[in-house]
Amino acid sequence: MALFAAVMVGCRPGEGGGEEPQTDMPDWYYTGGKLGTTTNLTSMTFRQPTPSVDNDGTGTKFAQGDQIAEKDFVTNTTGRQHGLGPVYVRSSCQHCHPNYSHGASVPEGKYDAAHVGNGTLLVLYDPATDAYVSWVAGMPQLFGVAPFKAPIDPDQITVTWKTVQDEHGNKFEDGEAYELRYPDVTIPTSALYSAQAQFRAALEALPSKESGSDINKDIALLDGGYEVRLENTIGVYGSGLLDAIPDQDIIDQYAKEAADKKLKHGLNPAFWDGSFKTGGYYKNDPQWGPKRFTYALTRGPIMDAAGANAIWNITNVTRSDRQYHYLDLDGRVYATCASIDPEVQAAFPDFIKTIDPNGEHPEWATGNVEKDIYTYLTSKTLPAEMSDDEFTQVMIWHRGLAVPAARNVDDEKVLRGKKLFTQIGCDYCHRPTWTTGQDVVRDPNNFKGFTAAMPRYQNQKIWPYTDMVQHKLCMENDIRTGWCRTTPLWGRGLHRKATGDAYEARLHDTRARNVIEAIMWHGYSQESDAYYPTQQFYKLNKEDRDAVVAFINAI
Repeated sequence: MALFAAVMVGCRPGEGGGEEPQTDMPDWYYTGGKLGTTTNLTSMTFRQPTPSVDNDGTGTKFAQGDQIAEKDFVTNTTGRQHGLGPVYVRSSCQHCHPNYSHGASVPEGKYDAAHVGNGTLLVLYDPATDAYVSWVAGMPQLFGVAPFKAPIDPDQITVTWKTVQDEHGNKFEDGEAYELRYPDVTIPTSALYSAQAQFRAALEALPSKESGSDINKDIALLDGGYEVRLENTIGVYGSGLLDAIPDQDIIDQYAKEAADKKLKHGLNPAFWDGSFKTGGYYKNDPQWGPKRFTYALTRGPIMDAAGANAIWNITNVTRSDRQYHYLDLDGRVYATCASIDPEVQAAFPDFIKTIDPNGEHPEWATGNVEKDIYTYLTSKTLPAEMSDDEFTQVMIWHRGLAVPAARNVDDEKVLRGKKLFTQIGCDYCHRPTWTTGQDVVRDPNNFKGFTAAMPRYQNQKIWPYTDMVQHKLCMENDIRTGWCRTTPLWGRGLHRKATGDAYEARLHDTRARNVIEAIMWHGYSQESDAYYPTQQFYKLNKEDRDAVVAFINAI
């Protein structure tokens, strides 16, 4: 249990990189409240359990979940962390969340998806509708397990960094310059498995689904009409604390922002159209409350949120509540392409013998290999590869990750920056504090009552610096739809320390290498919801700008 010891160790005087716990600290020092904050500020800071984990006696299961998150899943059909594939996005949590931070900055050139730390995921969508294309998954897979082939060939993906100038010529009045850059991602049609000539006729023969998806319209996009964006992961730490914010408090925040009309674009009508909007996957749910996770606010509560989803769909490792593969949004495209691929057909009979050695699924070995491949890939009764106990361990780990305490809380420069942060209006969207409620853990999937094991954070004043609402910044090469949840700022100043990344990798696609670039991107367009506070920041003298940066890096 060496990993358990490494995770649980606290900071002691003289160790360096950490802070000794202190008394009489201001409340904003405890970013996650007394139950959710760690004072270990070493490179392991984002991997620490909350005090609640220690109090609840779930430390062993937390460490077991940490091991699952840290290590690669493998293609074995038995043994620990088996079941990777048949196609997958990444093979471990660490690949996208280096040391459980947000993803690292993406270099120019080939998009190296296998690199540990490349936490940016690809978004392919129809620019006419902003809808995801249906012939790949929402988080497209880049790897295949033989005999299956990757839906997108990662070797053909390239990233080019481009620069733009804002209305100030990327220079403050005192002469200090900054750069605004953004990633331009290219995925040629030749990289798309489903775009190959031998598959086109079969895809075009698929009828539109009863759900209303127009497969023929999306097939037309295979000719190059799709757009591509990057979306970076965010740190997984502190998610349990955000989950503990009462639903009504988030609804009240929507109502407040809708009433004061300070936002140029108002609120996303998918979530608020004069009142709290409910119903539908991408909208809020009257039973489970406001969506609160992912940039697009597609997930929540945490038991059905990004982490619970990713441990399945990023790796395609099945479990008892998800006994099916994550392949594409239409549900039939990849299975159709693979089923008529001669190379897959030739190897499939031997493959299925390793997957089903006892012949428990005769429907996968009827002798009609095209049908067998399709039936296997679209099966809803696949064996569970992750045990219920393992999934419970992962969720205890996920909900139990602490946020690091604020740093330098008595430094005059940081205190000056804290005051200015409010004065210029940054705190409107980056709302500093919330108070958690009774924290009744909820699971929309009703996963065998495992919510009882989860760590809880009742009645804690927390400091995430987010309003939990979406806004528009109107940046060049902006995020799909333009709507983006305000990213929590807590802990982000420790990203480079935790990961060794060359840059801070801020904003949704790592475009900002430091705080200055992130702030000035907020005001790149006069149509941005954050244009006014950005201009107030621009007018500050260098000493005050540096103070704001010091504060943001300290929280």
